[in-house]
Amino acid sequence: MSKAPITPLLKYEDLSISFGLGRRAKFALKNFDLDIGIGERVALVGESGSGKTLTALAPLRLEPEGAQVSGRILWNQQGAHEMVDLLSLPMQEIRQIRGREIAMIFQEPMTALNPLFTVGNQIIEAVQIYQPLISKSDSVDAAIDLLKKTGIPEPERRFHSYPHQLSGGQRQRAMIAMALACKPRLLIADEPTTALDVSLRLQILELLIELQEESKDDGGMGILLITHDLNLVKHFAQRVAVLNQGNLMEAGPTKQVFDHPTDAYTRALVNSEPSRDIAPVMPLSPVLLKTEDLSVAYPSTQSSWFQKPLPHKVLRKVSFSLKQGQTIGIIGESGSGKTTLGMAVLGLLGDSAAQVSGEVDILGNDWQTLKPVERRAMRSSLQVIFQDPFGSLSPRMNVMQIVSEGLDIHFPKLSNAERETRVVDMLREVGIERSALTRYPHEFSGGQRQRIAIARALILRPQILVLDEPTSALDVSIQKQVLALLSELQKKYNLAYLMISHDLAVIRAMSHEVMVLKDGKVVEFGDTENMIKNPKQVYTKELFAAAQLV
Repeated sequence: MSKAPITPLLKYEDLSISFGLGRRAKFALKNFDLDIGIGERVALVGESGSGKTLTALAPLRLEPEGAQVSGRILWNQQGAHEMVDLLSLPMQEIRQIRGREIAMIFQEPMTALNPLFTVGNQIIEAVQIYQPLISKSDSVDAAIDLLKKTGIPEPERRFHSYPHQLSGGQRQRAMIAMALACKPRLLIADEPTTALDVSLRLQILELLIELQEESKDDGGMGILLITHDLNLVKHFAQRVAVLNQGNLMEAGPTKQVFDHPTDAYTRALVNSEPSRDIAPVMPLSPVLLKTEDLSVAYPSTQSSWFQKPLPHKVLRKVSFSLKQGQTIGIIGESGSGKTTLGMAVLGLLGDSAAQVSGEVDILGNDWQTLKPVERRAMRSSLQVIFQDPFGSLSPRMNVMQIVSEGLDIHFPKLSNAERETRVVDMLREVGIERSALTRYPHEFSGGQRQRIAIARALILRPQILVLDEPTSALDVSIQKQVLALLSELQKKYNLAYLMISHDLAVIRAMSHEVMVLKDGKVVEFGDTENMIKNPKQVYTKELFAAAQLV
């Protein structure tokens, strides 16, 4: 017995979006066709620059200034006998549809929420705009109820909180509460889980499905999910569409597209999960980095007349040893102490209010007792690659200046010719051509920028690299390339990596051992494969289950 056809709620027909005129016109989206049914979950996937976000903004007429839009976006308007074209409606009618019928969850809640108003006031504003007859007390109750529905703890208290007082997951839930305030018929979610930990990602998607189920009495809310996280798509969407450079490559039921992709680009995207290719650690390899009872605390902001404020402990007695040629992966949710551990190892907490105790031994030297001059001399042996390559590379320096900066400090006697030769050789190692020397960071893609950041760190021939979320800002295919490069460089130079990440697929691909952190404490520590197959602690099991690794 075949299923009844789903009634279309939103329908893209031959949609094209371009910038510039005439021959200089550049298409960001070309002849795009897709429909989202009533009560259906559809995912739109693709890499950065594929046109996903423009596709999401177009129905609400929020495309950037200067964009040329053609084609049709048909909307199943309540009470109308036939679908209306959103592109032909006057802006006054579009404003009536925004929020009330079509709502949107934006990618970064911290920038989408107003920092000057409490979360509760922003939800009330959404309620009162579209339900002007509702009383102030009823709108407050409605806002608190929405926060409760989205799973925010202590909703009555959080109602009075400002965005900066909430965690990333709580801000995203507040954004969802705002979007659902007017019971929209279509929810467009643009990368709603990108900045969240794996467990929070799963919670947000489960929440959206639950809220969709609750809306069935009103006909059923449709959801368009925009993402590059293929693992989420598998567990959330009923249908999926694949975009590449503005072109629709493939669309169909999720299982069919993932199991039997017909397009070469889709196949490459589906098979882009990082693969494990690491050399075993030699038994007699020397220990390069060792911590003993490493703890970090910050002064408490809460004070009392009668009691001395207790310091806020971020890291609690962390001990581990990192050998030559070994990678230790550090995982845990936001606030678990991962980045603090990396900064403590690098010795970058000394000038802050942090209270650091315990031992950090690097290449046989006690990091805490070294003089500033001695510590500076050792910096060449201990380097770091940051999460966001665009933020960590100076926009005012070209590639030659960026990569050679460390040489100027640690090898000042090198001639200009020797310096340039080292830079060119290092860039070639990471897959960047000599022609890039005079170019600036903004002229490169995300993957190329990360390669430049790797070259900057490796040109000093370090023995230890701290990798702080090195691929989280990259698309899945570029992520795979960068991880393969890091693995190859580790084998070639016998490097030791301390890898911080919330992406467990990356940790599984790169790490010999895994350390699980929770509230600053080591919950579990051991061989990567053994831990994934047989996690002992409840928290570790929940973390792996959320990432679909067990």
